[in-house]
Amino acid sequence: MTTYAALLRGINVGGNRKVPMAELRAVLQDLGHTAVATYLQSGNAVFTTDEDAGGEDGLAAGLAEAIEKHFGFPVDVLVRDHAYLKAVREACPFPAADLQPKQLHVTYLSARADAERFAEIDQPSFLPEEFRLGDRALYLYAPDGLGRSKLGDVLARPRLLKGLVATSRNWNTVVKLEELTRS
Repeated sequence: MTTYAALLRGINVGGNRKVPMAELRAVLQDLGHTAVATYLQSGNAVFTTDEDAGGEDGLAAGLAEAIEKHFGFPVDVLVRDHAYLKAVREACPFPAADLQPKQLHVTYLSARADAERFAEIDQPSFLPEEFRLGDRALYLYAPDGLGRSKLGDVLARPRLLKGLVATSRNWNTVVKLEELTRS
């Protein structure tokens, strides 16, 4: 059995696209997954499965289809296994242990994003905010938090992320999902 985290994008924000966690757990169980748990209300679920189902992308597509059928609206879903989540945590280019969790965020991406996609961003003009690319991940250091981050706003522009599913998590959630997926 492999343990995965499902990361749902854009649910339970501002009273829109409500996905109660109990119902999300039921949807995952109906798909045959086991050891289902959710973390927070922002679309984080952990589950185990022995299905290959097309790997992470196949599991994500199956869950997205089941969510749309159950809730009546589409939701972008990424599924990642423990090894990937651990690698993202360990590869953090910023000193996570020295920062407050609200200052550090990871945007998980559906595919690798090359530096050319972000070449137009004048990074020095946003200092002390910074970002770095990783393996299907973008790390953002925002000393005043994401809500006040000008660089975060620029990085979230649809044209920069065109063709990608992207969903962000603060460092506390990054750490917790890696811990919850340990077998």
